Parts: sequence; C-alpha cells; structure tokens
Amino acid sequence: MTPTPGQAASIVSIWRYPVKSMMGEELNASEISKDGLAGDRAFALIDSSDEKIATAKNPKKWPHLFDFRAALVQELETRTTAVRITLPDGTIVYSSDADVHRLLSDVLQRAVTLRARTQTDRPAAMAASAGASAGTAEEYWPDLEGLDHRDTVTEFGLPEGSFFDAASVHVLTTATLDRLRMLYPQGRFETRRFRPNLVVRTDGQDGFVENEWVGRVLAIGDSVRLSITAPCLRCVMTTLPQGDLPNDNGILRTAAQHNRASVGVYASVLQGGTVRRGDPVRLE
Repeated sequence: MTPTPGQAASIVSIWRYPVKSMMGEELNASEISKDGLAGDRAFALIDSSDEKIATAKNPKKWPHLFDFRAALVQELETRTTAVRITLPDGTIVYSSDADVHRLLSDVLQRAVTLRARTQTDRPAAMAASAGASAGTAEEYWPDLEGLDHRDTVTEFGLPEGSFFDAASVHVLTTATLDRLRMLYPQGRFETRRFRPNLVVRTDGQDGFVENEWVGRVLAIGDSVRLSITAPCLRCVMTTLPQGDLPNDNGILRTAAQHNRASVGVYASVLQGGTVRRGDPVRLE
C-alpha cells in the first residue's frame, strides 16, 4: 500500500549524523538539498594507516564508534559551523580543537584524523601513496542465512565527494518497524538501529510499504521532493549494541529472511527546502 488522500502519512522524526558512524541528533526541522540534510555525514574519521574511512560496518576494526555522539554547533567567535563530539567518558571535544585528532586517536587506540567532507577531494598521487582512495571503507558480513557474503570483510567505495554509503537521504516508515516487531517480537526494532534521516508515520498501512515507493517521487510539505531510488540493504550495524540496546543478530536475520535484508529506502533530492516534524507526506 502507498499513501493516498484518505490515509495519513507524515514526518514523525528527523535525524542527522554529523560524523559518519557516530551517534547523531534528532531535529525538529532541517534544510535539505541535493547533498542531503544540512550537516549530515559532514565529517568522518580516516584511518591514518591506510586512508580508509572508519565505519561501524566493520566492528572488529572499529568496535566503539557507537559510543561517540556528534552534534553540529555554531561557534560564536568565528561564526562557523563545527561538530561537537561527546566521547564515551563524557568528555567533549570540537572539530576546531587543535588536538582533536590526537584525542580521538587516544580513545580509539588507533591513529585517525577527523576530516570534513569538503576535504575528500585530494590529489590522486596523495591517495595512491596512502594505499587507498579517500572514498573506500570496509564492511563485515556476519554468518547469517539470506546474506550474499558470510563471515567476510569486503571493501566498498563511497559516492565521490561524500561520506554517504549509497545515497544522500534514507527514509524509513513506522509500518516497516511494526512489521519487523511482529516477525521477531523479542527484538528491539528501534529507529536508532537503522539510522534513517526521515521516519514517516504511515497510519493504517501494514508491511514493508517503502518497497512500493521505489521509482516514485515522495513529496514532503510544500516544497521538498525526493526520488526514491532503491531499497536500503542492511548490514551488521543494525545488530550492534548502542546505549541500552543489546547486540542482536536476530535484527538483521529477520530483515534478511523476510525482506531480502532491506529496511527502508534510499532517495535523492529532486527539490530541496525545509522539512519539519509533522509535515504531510504523499506520493506523486
């Protein structure tokens, strides 16, 4: 089923993740452009040894990224936007701090640099000398039925000039979360496991409703238009512990068994604007 004039559909929550694979922040409203939500995946940690992008998709290499929380802030003295990172012990550091790279490296016990998205374009010779392109990351696939890879680590490239895995916007519906809870009642299918940008409340609809949106245009409020491009294939990140959520391979197993490991959909931005909590949503 899809939203129709007789069925309610609206934005129920908005999220951005200023540093790739760290916890993010929930917003009441956000500007959205072809680059996604303002400030989303604006920074990433880069492994100093191989120039690969740090991601919780490879938890054996990066086991603690979900213990960090990032938020965008406006620095009054310079009138520039920076990212505030709360470390696992509660210490706060800023992207503008002179020793931010050392502090993050000390906590992670691995040499890293915090890089802004605008710094991703570098001379090819520099990338080659580092042994990997600036847009390469690694992903671990657990040994679960329904996945193409099992108990392996693969490499993947990110879209040029970005820290997104595949697309600039990720949309998830409450109907999909409800369906997953019904299929695996003991699992805690909470929004934060899936790291969407936009959560759409789809009252009166059941099942994986976003699957039928692929190839359509999603209209949000008065101006925002998203092209729904593909299902969002899930990974080991959905199973990892974060806060009071336990490690649970059943989360990914359920998605793999019942919806080809997809939860939510990817989208590109046809027309930007402001998206607000409560905005009506419809298919065009």
